[in-house]
Amino acid sequence: MPRNASTPLPQPVFNEGQVTGDPTKFTTTHPSDDALYKQIGDLLQKDAVGFPKSRVAPDALFSLQDALGPHGADSVAAIKKAGKIIFHSAGDTGASSEGKYGNELRVADQLAADCHTSDTANRPSFMFHLGDVVYDFGESKYYYDQFYDPFRNYPAPIFAIPGNHDSFVVPNTPQGQDPLTIFMRNFCATQPTITPEAASLHRTSMTQPGVYFALDAPFVRIIGLFSNALEDPGLISSENKHWSSVPDVQLDFLKAQLDRIKKEKYTGAVILAMHHPPFAYEPPPKSSGTGGNHAGSPKMLNQIDTICASEGVYPHAVLSGHAHNYQRYNRVIKFGKSTIDVPFIVCGDGGHNVNRLVQGKKGQAPQEPHFGTDVKYMDTSPAVSAHDLQLKHYDDSNYGYLRITVDAKHLQIGFQQVGKSLAQSRTDFVTIDITKQHAVAN
Repeated sequence: MPRNASTPLPQPVFNEGQVTGDPTKFTTTHPSDDALYKQIGDLLQKDAVGFPKSRVAPDALFSLQDALGPHGADSVAAIKKAGKIIFHSAGDTGASSEGKYGNELRVADQLAADCHTSDTANRPSFMFHLGDVVYDFGESKYYYDQFYDPFRNYPAPIFAIPGNHDSFVVPNTPQGQDPLTIFMRNFCATQPTITPEAASLHRTSMTQPGVYFALDAPFVRIIGLFSNALEDPGLISSENKHWSSVPDVQLDFLKAQLDRIKKEKYTGAVILAMHHPPFAYEPPPKSSGTGGNHAGSPKMLNQIDTICASEGVYPHAVLSGHAHNYQRYNRVIKFGKSTIDVPFIVCGDGGHNVNRLVQGKKGQAPQEPHFGTDVKYMDTSPAVSAHDLQLKHYDDSNYGYLRITVDAKHLQIGFQQVGKSLAQSRTDFVTIDITKQHAVAN
């Protein structure tokens, strides 16, 4: 029978079934966004957006098994038998012009190749997208070129939290065509459906319960937050009614999720993810350069810290995108009776662009930091006892993604540079011993 793009399917579909060649051009002409940015530049700093509550309770989990459909139980059993789970993560994949399209395709192709060539025990089980799936700004007509077509060969679920480009509402947007509505149709459907955005392709919509959600998988739990539509900074609440359109439901959600971890005495890895980074590099005062294309979000981090401190639970790692490069920070905090090292990782070079970490000023060449630079001056509003912050590693020249492995003892996060073989592409790596660095304070 002919396919109906609005008919729910009995099980999800994640790729085309056979590897197909890359397209040579966009199907829909995407104009330059320079004029648009000039028109709405001021709005990008003040137009936060409202969003609906999750359709499940604040402490509810969305399981990988359910996302996989009827065969989910078998897949999860195989992961447990292997004794580990592997997954991908990256942000800012959408190519907003023909000139950038090849970069997105190279990232997506390497991600898909990892899945297709790895043996069963080492095959990634899903991708967790860190936002900015589609530029500019999340229009329905660009989903095919910027998401469905590049990832047509990726044979696993792609979970996502919205970025600012997936949520900012351009003036005069028709009713029902706002970016979050489009995002939710493709990632937060109640049943797997081939959406109009997928056009001729077969990947079905994801069934996440909302734009924020907690993904439960073997060995790991990922708490995804929506950090809203501003260019900078990110925000997860009204911030005491300063952003009147933004509800405070994510504060209750984060509190409920951490409380559940504590009550369950959860022993797996806990990862917190949002689009806007809590930390993004800024040179020290009086240096010969300025920061990159995006700054950090200290108020947002203060709210996260406050809830973590009140619940006595801190994530093992924090992931974000938005800044178009790779940055890894190590934050040392006193939490309960322990001192813990928490990696804060920015991976926003998933295909859209790569920006330098430092931009020169007054005709001077930028002075980029060395690995291990003390950047404690960036931790401006901690609500926990923060002892140290170091920029441990960065890459502001190459596209890439995260390949994350979790077992009963360790959380391992590697940055994979695109353009090399999988064995040669890992240029940074951090390991957290989750048996010693517990999420729950002791």
